[in-house]
Amino acid sequence: MTGLNRRDVVIGGLCAGVGSSAVAAMPKQSSSLAALGAAKGIRFGSTIGLKNFEDPAYRALNARECALVVPETEMKWVALRPDARRFDFSAADRIVAWSRANGLGVRGHTLLWHAERWTPDWVKTYDFGQHPAVEAERLLTEHIRTVASRYAPAVDSFDVVNEGINPETGLINETALSRPLGGERTIDLAFRTARAAAPHAQLVYNDFMSWAADNERHRTAVLRLLEGMKKRGTPIDALGVQSHLGSKFSDTPTGLGQIDELAWRRFLDEVTGMGLDLLVTELDVHDNPLPTAIGLRDAQVAAHTRAYLDLMLSYPQTRTVMCWGLSDRYSWLNDFRPRPDKLPKRPLPFDAEFRPKPMRDAIAAAFASATPRPPRRA
Repeated sequence: MTGLNRRDVVIGGLCAGVGSSAVAAMPKQSSSLAALGAAKGIRFGSTIGLKNFEDPAYRALNARECALVVPETEMKWVALRPDARRFDFSAADRIVAWSRANGLGVRGHTLLWHAERWTPDWVKTYDFGQHPAVEAERLLTEHIRTVASRYAPAVDSFDVVNEGINPETGLINETALSRPLGGERTIDLAFRTARAAAPHAQLVYNDFMSWAADNERHRTAVLRLLEGMKKRGTPIDALGVQSHLGSKFSDTPTGLGQIDELAWRRFLDEVTGMGLDLLVTELDVHDNPLPTAIGLRDAQVAAHTRAYLDLMLSYPQTRTVMCWGLSDRYSWLNDFRPRPDKLPKRPLPFDAEFRPKPMRDAIAAAFASATPRPPRRA
């Protein structure tokens, strides 16, 4: 557990705990994804976590290709809160310090993962006492205020609430925190606390609704949630679209599943019609249903990525595109449902040896064809 304060992370943290693990800051090459995106007002980035942070070649790849990074796990409750009394900022501080030393922006993920499955065990068994709503509010606001205010100097966009909707029922998830408070009140409280602690940050609701043809219930429920937040004056700025493409589909050789582009555009039209921005926050392609042959598989992943980004970037409100990892070597999908042929997955723009793949070309081409973005509203 560290006792660093806000000043530590923005000044002393640039050196403390980084040492030889930092790579020299380097100018972005004009052909980097960061530079190609920046030419159109789009910030490109990826996730980085301590498991891959120890690899200097992977750090160098992120420093070269990205304009910003997001800690993979290190800002989640399970990493920051060993128990109700303590915070442990050591891992998150290290990533933030390295990012800033290398001229990279940082996104915050996540101030509240609103799903019981991802709630720390100590919260599930916590004694909320004789006034559970009061204690749940205190615990939630203490956490968000502490984390958001600590990282506000470095983080200009927070995923305030992640995955608050049950996609099967369309209802707000119930957790140990929300049972005393109610679902809507919990989510509203998270955003209001974040705004007070980080008044200049973009506040984002992040979820995995998708353009899949069977995803209408999830999309409808997210719209209902956003509409309610806007009506109640909850301070939300944007919707984060995770964009784990193909993740829901069965392991068949029939491609990446049926999409409903018209329904997806109607959904995005309604979101942007509320005055909300859009972010692609966790882009990758789950290639389980695709062919064994690497060339054919990579081509289909690239084509799917290009079609998706062309659609998302047709909305000028999309100014951020984040992959959930840059290299196949470190993709979370490696541990999620093996391919039927047992071959390694290839869901990201660089292969396991950090060589660029057709998916990287697809992202670059989507940026090149995108119209310039207007500046983000203050």
